[in-house]
Amino acid sequence: MLLLDHLTLTAPDFRLMANLTISQGARVALIGPSGAGKSTLLNAIAGFVPPQSGRILWQGQSITETNPGQRPVTILFQDQNLFPHLTLERNLALGLAPDGRLIPDIRDKVAKALDRTGLHGLAQRKPGQLSGGQQGRAALARALLRARPLLLLDEPFAALGPALKRDMLALVAEVAAETGATVLMVTHDPQDAKTFADQTILVADGLAHPPQDTAMLFATPPKALTAYLGQGGS
Repeated sequence: MLLLDHLTLTAPDFRLMANLTISQGARVALIGPSGAGKSTLLNAIAGFVPPQSGRILWQGQSITETNPGQRPVTILFQDQNLFPHLTLERNLALGLAPDGRLIPDIRDKVAKALDRTGLHGLAQRKPGQLSGGQQGRAALARALLRARPLLLLDEPFAALGPALKRDMLALVAEVAAETGATVLMVTHDPQDAKTFADQTILVADGLAHPPQDTAMLFATPPKALTAYLGQGGS
């Protein structure tokens, strides 16, 4: 279980409060206006943004002061965060060893992750030699190797076409179901939330609201969500 205990995040001209609980294994979308704090909230959970006050707890233990690398978290960004000078094999190996060493056990695990994400035979290619969809799959393969119980998605597939994005989200859902991971996904697309997430957190007006059933939230949207979606946006 992930608990955001009276969490307050601040920056110049920015303030976000969150006091909510997310069940283990849940798939949760975060939706709301640009600049409302969705990505900031994910970065706080990952350890890249220190809170002004409050705590972040995982399985009852505070991780508020824990270094990012020691948190039970993997985060995927829009740019995929792949090193352009390294092959896919070495990029993925970094998910298992900080120095990217390729001992036989790691090489075997990397090969299986590449196969699992439809990248068989591409181990020696560099990111610049891949399509956007292949880069997204590579980043997901590295997350799969890390096998952390919290997977945070900061719109990593936003630049993909609708069909490919659906395929990627389906793969994330499949991997999460297999590993029992809890997934938080920032999105600006209501359809992504409806398709992928059982629950949705509305982030608006300085508040990350507690997660609600996705279908019910969009069926009877609160004023802040209606204003964000616009007429016919749901």
